[in-house]
Amino acid sequence: MYPKIRMRRLRNHHLVRGMVAEFELKPSNLILPLFVKEDLEEGTKSPISAMPGVFQHSILTLVQEAKEARDLGIPAIILFGIPSRKDAVGSEAYNPEGIIPRAIRAIKDELGDSLLVACDVCLCEYTDHGHCAPIDGQRILNDEALELYARASLEYVKAGADIIAPSDMMDGRVAHIRQVLDHAGHKDTIIMAYAVKYASAFYGPFREAAESGFAQGPKDRMTHQMDPANLSQAFREVELDLMEGADIIMVKPALPYLDIIKALGDRFDSPLAAYQVSGEYSMIKAAAEKDWVDGEKAMMESLLSIRRAGATMILTYFAKEAAQAMKR
Repeated sequence: MYPKIRMRRLRNHHLVRGMVAEFELKPSNLILPLFVKEDLEEGTKSPISAMPGVFQHSILTLVQEAKEARDLGIPAIILFGIPSRKDAVGSEAYNPEGIIPRAIRAIKDELGDSLLVACDVCLCEYTDHGHCAPIDGQRILNDEALELYARASLEYVKAGADIIAPSDMMDGRVAHIRQVLDHAGHKDTIIMAYAVKYASAFYGPFREAAESGFAQGPKDRMTHQMDPANLSQAFREVELDLMEGADIIMVKPALPYLDIIKALGDRFDSPLAAYQVSGEYSMIKAAAEKDWVDGEKAMMESLLSIRRAGATMILTYFAKEAAQAMKR
């Protein structure tokens, strides 16, 4: 028989609670997503109505935001570009003088190696139809997209990107990107694959932020993103991406898929990231604005739950706000 144990003895003092805490959330666990828009007047930023506190940046304000993140102890940002011109094949995504290569160079000129720069690799912000790949009527052209992702990845790395993060979920894209980068002499570039990306309703506010709504073709991404009903498929997707050369695997979204994060963390000995997406962020912000929840506590609890599930890296729009709260 165990002696009588009163758990409250371990809860009565804040220092004791810290000593017995099983998981810790630190700024070094966070990655800050940032949007940079080509046709904004330099030195200005544009608020995103669906994501309070998040902005589309010009390059100058982007660099300042990156510096603030670095100073808070956040080790990495991930960039999303919004070009001034879109076409059917997303050619601005792989333009050497496009918005992302120019943004990378500006950040690296200012911050050097003190901040990691990851780049989302997809075409949805760059195509005039809003899809992640070229389309033919209602059909997504998987294989035709692979070369375009590799071209974009190579341009980002040549500009100074540290991490390439393909988010499209097309079959074979990690292998194709890895092959092109390795052949060009960039064997040490990290690939953080959106390995388990569900066709989720929680991406809604991102569509406004990235200006990537559907204009033609299919009205959803169910043909290439994962069905929210599926778990075992997540294992196969991760196995494929790791075999193809991914260094870090990612689950997206995070909160509705904590069970997926946990299951993958238990099975795979690989660095694991999770993306707390725009809808997750905006719901907490909206509830806090209504005084329905304590915004800061809900933010920290949600991030801790993702960390507890097994993610060591969390992509979150709360990154700066959370890092500031941790310093208090």
